[in-house]
Amino acid sequence: MKSLWNDNVAKTFTNDPLQLRVYTSRLLGQEPGLILHGGGNTSVKARAKNFFGDSEEIIFVKGSGYDLSKIHAKGFAPLRLEELKRMVTLERLTDTDMVRLQRLAMTDPTAPNPSIEAILHANIPFKYVDHTHADAVVTITNNKNGEALIRELYKDRVLIVPYIKPGFRLAKKIDEMTRNGDWNKFQGMILMHHGVFTFADDAQTSYERMIYLVSLAEDYLQKQGALDNIAKADSKEDLLTLSRIRRYISLEKGSAMLAKLDKSPEACGFAGLSNVESIATRGPITSDHLIHTKAVPVILGKNVEQEITDYSSSYKAYFDRNTDGHLTCHDLAPRWGIWPQHGTIAFGRSVKDTTVVSDIIHHTIRAIQWGEAIGGWKPLSEKQIFDMEYWELQQAKLRKDSISSELQGKVALITGAASGIGLACTEMLHEQGAAVVGLDINPEITQILNQQDMVGAHCDITDNRAVKKAVKMTIRCFGGLDILILNAGIFPDSQRIEDMDEKTWERSMEINLSSNQRLLKICIPYLRQGMDATVVFISSKNVSAPGPGAAAYSVAKAGQTQLARIAALELGCDGIRVNIVHPNAVYDTALWTPEVLESRACEYGCTVEEYKTNNCLKTEVSSKDVATLVCAMVGPAFAKTTGAQIPIDGGNVRVI
Repeated sequence: MKSLWNDNVAKTFTNDPLQLRVYTSRLLGQEPGLILHGGGNTSVKARAKNFFGDSEEIIFVKGSGYDLSKIHAKGFAPLRLEELKRMVTLERLTDTDMVRLQRLAMTDPTAPNPSIEAILHANIPFKYVDHTHADAVVTITNNKNGEALIRELYKDRVLIVPYIKPGFRLAKKIDEMTRNGDWNKFQGMILMHHGVFTFADDAQTSYERMIYLVSLAEDYLQKQGALDNIAKADSKEDLLTLSRIRRYISLEKGSAMLAKLDKSPEACGFAGLSNVESIATRGPITSDHLIHTKAVPVILGKNVEQEITDYSSSYKAYFDRNTDGHLTCHDLAPRWGIWPQHGTIAFGRSVKDTTVVSDIIHHTIRAIQWGEAIGGWKPLSEKQIFDMEYWELQQAKLRKDSISSELQGKVALITGAASGIGLACTEMLHEQGAAVVGLDINPEITQILNQQDMVGAHCDITDNRAVKKAVKMTIRCFGGLDILILNAGIFPDSQRIEDMDEKTWERSMEINLSSNQRLLKICIPYLRQGMDATVVFISSKNVSAPGPGAAAYSVAKAGQTQLARIAALELGCDGIRVNIVHPNAVYDTALWTPEVLESRACEYGCTVEEYKTNNCLKTEVSSKDVATLVCAMVGPAFAKTTGAQIPIDGGNVRVI
């Protein structure tokens, strides 16, 4: 591990200790071997003027849950230092009271809640304090001879602290251990099964002490051959079983979950270890990961439904063994899985959740193998793990994160997603919590959607190989499919039947009808494994009210509608809903340029505004309006509706 300190950057913060704290916090956060997703914390002590202009000692502590890699000054909570220091003198302090007292000590009530380590930071007598959960260090402490190994490695450079749950009790214990000692003889602290603290009166020294202590641990693992002890193997692909796994996990959770498969050589190598069930179910690297991963993964094999059911029963038994009778059991679903020959799987309610869990899995499987190479992986006891998982302050974080959108955890695939109705649908589904894949023949689709945290794929829906590839990509990304929006289509130039050329007719049939049939056919096996799976066809008012010159379009859309009706009949027994939307006069699309609108309005002898609102309600219909209807149709409001045809046209006289 190398220091990233840059004198030229650091000197710009010479007179601002908080900004210097931000700088070195980000340096720590950039190194995944130190910090993972909200883990770790940092602080700085400085004098600041209060509202009355009086100078007082303040400690700025990282806000709970903030990511050090992206933290800014407002991510630190300012507290009166002396009040925090006095808290450690109390004989006892409940977690609830600790949080309340820390809030009372804050000088800015709008700032985030301070880290639960704030009291400890305050009582370390140095200006800058850094704390990480360094993989290499925690791996060595997760060993039956962990303390002896740490002493051998660091000699007298560090204070070694036995595992104690973070918060007041840990701060109290360290205060007792150091009350008559000399802090200056230590470069840091090693908290068994937990992490590393370093400290100094200048930011660079504290930061580089962290790098130095962790590097010593990495060097030790290297000399023991542990860093090279990483199994690797090739993976097999079974996307239909992956979608089944995701379904059973979602059913155990009671809501839709995403499943992110890691089929890298490292993930497959670990999943294929002969003793993987033993070593992977002993516990996490650090208890800080429990909020994301639970205590252990599910081990998957040939009977995934039974294995997930067995995991749930085992988790309930774990809860019953350890509860004091006043706790509420979490849902019984695992948050990650080990799938021999295929890799590892992260489960979560959002793309962010699965990304966090995937990163933790990556670090966990490496640390377990390192630990085995130096004498055996031995994390915390079951009771210690349970107490941390069901800790009051951890539960508060879970409650904070439990609010979800209506379509949270659902997976949606949309065609014609680069503009107009398709783009509006992708954006609204994403806003409502769905993981979205959008297909379009426009190559800019990747840029349009990817910059909005969605997945865009360049795809010609008339190319069956490209469509199959896109569907498989969707399952690989998110584990399954719940929502299919068939939107892609064209409106051919107006031609009367007697004048119509063969290519116009065939192209309309291919794009507006046949491509939808093929895509639906490819998706059906995955939709059968979906959560409240639903299909929406974006059809047209021309089905019920065609016009002259639009035979190629109207006939194709009528066929599409009939296809949807038959699909509703055939797929109903699988619980798959199929409904149809008939938009009309949606003018905020690329087709309707200002020039075209002006020309059409002129033909009808009216203004553009009158032309756009030529319906019973005298209202304009937008792509967003159609998307709103589509999102309602794929949600719970339409849970008992299939085979429906719904116009969205402001009330077209010919349709009515």
